[in-house]
Amino acid sequence: MAIAAIVTMYSAFLVVGWLAARKVKDGAAEDLIVAGRAMPVWLATLTMTATWVDGGYLLGTAEGVYKSSLASGIQGGLCFGLSLILGGLIFARRMRQFEFTTLIDPFEARFGKHWAAVLFLPAMMGEVFWSAELLVAIGSTFGVILKMPLVTAILLSAAVVVAYTMVGGMWSVAYTDAFQLGLVVLGLAFALPFAMEAAGGFDAAWSGYAAARAERGLFFPPLQPSGTFWTSQTIINWWDVSAMLVFGGIPWNCYFQRVLSCQTPVKAQLHSIFAGVLTIALTIPPLLLGVAAFKYNWPSDLLAQLQAQPAQTLPMLLQYVTPPFVALLGLGAIIGAVTSSFSSSILSAASMVSWNCFRRLLWPDLSVAQMKRLIRFSIVVLGALAAVMALKVQSVQALWFFTSDLIFVLLFPQLLFALFDPKVNRIGSITAFCVSLVLRLGGGEPLFGLPHFIPYPEIFTSDPASWYDSGVMLFPFKTLAAVVGIVLLPVVSRLTAAWDAPRPLRNVR
Repeated sequence: MAIAAIVTMYSAFLVVGWLAARKVKDGAAEDLIVAGRAMPVWLATLTMTATWVDGGYLLGTAEGVYKSSLASGIQGGLCFGLSLILGGLIFARRMRQFEFTTLIDPFEARFGKHWAAVLFLPAMMGEVFWSAELLVAIGSTFGVILKMPLVTAILLSAAVVVAYTMVGGMWSVAYTDAFQLGLVVLGLAFALPFAMEAAGGFDAAWSGYAAARAERGLFFPPLQPSGTFWTSQTIINWWDVSAMLVFGGIPWNCYFQRVLSCQTPVKAQLHSIFAGVLTIALTIPPLLLGVAAFKYNWPSDLLAQLQAQPAQTLPMLLQYVTPPFVALLGLGAIIGAVTSSFSSSILSAASMVSWNCFRRLLWPDLSVAQMKRLIRFSIVVLGALAAVMALKVQSVQALWFFTSDLIFVLLFPQLLFALFDPKVNRIGSITAFCVSLVLRLGGGEPLFGLPHFIPYPEIFTSDPASWYDSGVMLFPFKTLAAVVGIVLLPVVSRLTAAWDAPRPLRNVR
């Protein structure tokens, strides 16, 4: 029954994607990349929300509440939603006014195509690593609920999503996103009452969580250190990570692909704000499911498994606490969340590779037909690359977090000034990029075994030892690196204007 349900679900994805592909016209490649700039607000809002409400969003919220605190659980969804709202208020309208095709276009307009190709690298890497991390999430979920081998789950999911993304591009992705978001809402809505009832009811679960975790039952860190959990260091670190999620969530091409697909600049702005509100609202069900998992009286063997693998909080809750048909609906919610984000990310990466690398830099005389073939070929290649990484690389999630750091530190200052400061130039951009990169790497990176070579706590604090946790630095050096880039880019640009004249912001078709 479970396998039949999954086959039906994936078949539905293909049918919806195929039907949506009929909206692709015979004209420009923009139909595949930005839906011919004809997407209505309701569809843009749903596809944007579905992209941000991914498997990591659902699983991570429940995991954070179960193993740590309410503030840890709500952080991702809240910050992602604020990122969309901020992006809509400040960036979306201006990007749509210039009718750019990708995130990299304003960089090329201001700083030239060759330096834009360098700025393209962290943007593209972030999308591919995110895609691989999503496949790992869906593979592990299939393993818990269906006992399906990881390889089978990853390859099946990748093949289906790549197929409909390749056929219809942005239109197929948008309509399947809307369908998949419906699965998310339906699955969570059915699972929540059963999970709460098993935990003794909402009042018992909530009060039990608050009593057991007095310090951690807050949605935000306290203003002052409180107890052993909320120290000065952990409070500052929470806000440092939040800044990375809010501001670092803006310079992603998968975000601007939806902005640029909207019919008008005003609609681009509105859909981003609406999607931000929906994204924040959808943190509530997985947050409550995490509370239910904490209060539920797990058998000793399952409790040991859950404590060893808290990332499996939501799948285990669905598998062992809810009825089988509800578990299937919950699995559908996770599948919908993951596949919608995977298709968006793969299309985004393929669009940048095709448009900014091949079309703008290597092969400017590409015909429309060749461009379309190149986009579809890029979708297949990048989808296969993400699948291989999901199967072979054990630290995909860590790679994605590191790349997200780089996007926040390196690309947010670049995007901010490329769009809004007419006096910035390439020298200022290169200087800010390089200095911020050194400052970010200077804080160390456990993923690569890179020790810190800039002793931030020793420089800025009077109690250096308290800013290290198992060798990991809690000092907010990522935010510091981004702020330095924000300061350097306009200052150096003005000092070097005589050698490198600023370029106007324009469409780079």
